[in-house]
Amino acid sequence: MSAESPGQNEHYLRVFRRRFREWRGHRPFWAGLFTLLGGIPIVYFPYASFKLGAMTLALSTTTGAGALIIGILLMTLGLTMWFQPLVRIFAGIAAILLALVSIPIANFGGFAIGFLFSLIGGALSISWAPGKPAEELPAERARNTKPAYANDPTPTTVDANGGRNSAG
Repeated sequence: MSAESPGQNEHYLRVFRRRFREWRGHRPFWAGLFTLLGGIPIVYFPYASFKLGAMTLALSTTTGAGALIIGILLMTLGLTMWFQPLVRIFAGIAAILLALVSIPIANFGGFAIGFLFSLIGGALSISWAPGKPAEELPAERARNTKPAYANDPTPTTVDANGGRNSAG
């Protein structure tokens, strides 16, 4: 190894951060994160019990199974947006529909927290588009292009045809 090889002395956290940033840039990361976080309160609140001294407060309803299914599907859609970015539009539409269905079924969509996170995540997923590859540098582009008239096979004539140009 030479002393001038790049990356030899680079800290592993810096390498991990750079790789994560590149991975995050090729997929709808924030859409998946919002959708994933939106599913958690929808699943949590119907099965949670709060203790206030000796009193237990439970939000259990008959729709607990529906809330569990909606929340798990939203979390799955969030992971799908991360690991299968080609189906981002389907996942976004499904997340929006599940967020809307969670309002009457899962305690007002996890007390509107899960509903709003899922709605924002679905909208971000639909609106996300993959980036375009970087173009050539302007100096390389100028060096590789020729003027339009350099190899033109048709000769130019000076026939003005009486000052008017006609198409035929």
